[in-house]
Amino acid sequence: MTAATATRRLRGPGSWTPEQRRQAGWALLFLSPWIIGFLVFTAAPMAWSLWLSFTSYSPLSGKGPFVGLANYQRLLSDPKVFLALGNTTYFTALFVPLSTLLALLLATLLNRVGGRSAGFFRTAFYLPNVTPAVAVGTLFILVLANPDGLVNQVLRFFGITGPSWLNDPAWLKNGIVLMMLWSIGGTVVILFAALRNVPAELHEAAQIDGANALQRFRNVTLPLISGALFFTIIINTISSLQLFSEVYTIFGGQRQGLVGSDAALFYVMYLFREAFETFRMGYASALAWLLFLIVGIITLIQFRLSKRFVYYENN
Repeated sequence: MTAATATRRLRGPGSWTPEQRRQAGWALLFLSPWIIGFLVFTAAPMAWSLWLSFTSYSPLSGKGPFVGLANYQRLLSDPKVFLALGNTTYFTALFVPLSTLLALLLATLLNRVGGRSAGFFRTAFYLPNVTPAVAVGTLFILVLANPDGLVNQVLRFFGITGPSWLNDPAWLKNGIVLMMLWSIGGTVVILFAALRNVPAELHEAAQIDGANALQRFRNVTLPLISGALFFTIIINTISSLQLFSEVYTIFGGQRQGLVGSDAALFYVMYLFREAFETFRMGYASALAWLLFLIVGIITLIQFRLSKRFVYYENN
């Protein structure tokens, strides 16, 4: 880079040429729908929610006095907060590894399929992702029903007595994990695209050096798709911590009292009940900001760990 080029880059907007100003104007014009949408539908509601978390606001009265940190102090003594966090953490710790491994297996198999059937299987794997969450929850009420649900019928075929997936607290969260594994098509497609971009000549070179299939997968494929794996792990972790629609379809509404314990109380479900059933909007806003903090910390930790395990071509 020459000194003249560096000087031009350091100049402020006031020293731009008319052509640069025109290009900047067009850039802002095309970005304006996103900027306006972000300010109106994201930034403003977040700021309003942060303010509400310091009040006792109720939508029924339309007002609520300022209470300072009282809502956040209540979080520390509310047993249901820790129960909901425990259920959500259990689900996330079980679902994210299982979904990643299963999606990687399916993507690897899909990568070996050629011809006209490849497009069919890619579509088939992704279709569950476009199914509405309410429909998924309704479907799995039948799939996980005891004793005549599809899962228990398959287990009975192999001589295994299936558990009561939707009523037994010991199996309930495992049943929810099983339900959510049905919708990993998005992860499969992302990993499939990453596998397609692994250069074939690297596998050929490793094979010539005497590496077997497992060694080639571990030392060639995994490093080159580690970026895609890292992305899907982050996305699946965030979505798992915010699990709501499918679980509320099964255990909310009229079915809310069918489960004899709080095993189905996930964090966002508890937040929803506080906001829209008991109308404690201030406390619900504090719950939302606690979740925001937890998600931020976990994501930061994952980014720090990624420096050890994620390979980038420009490293």
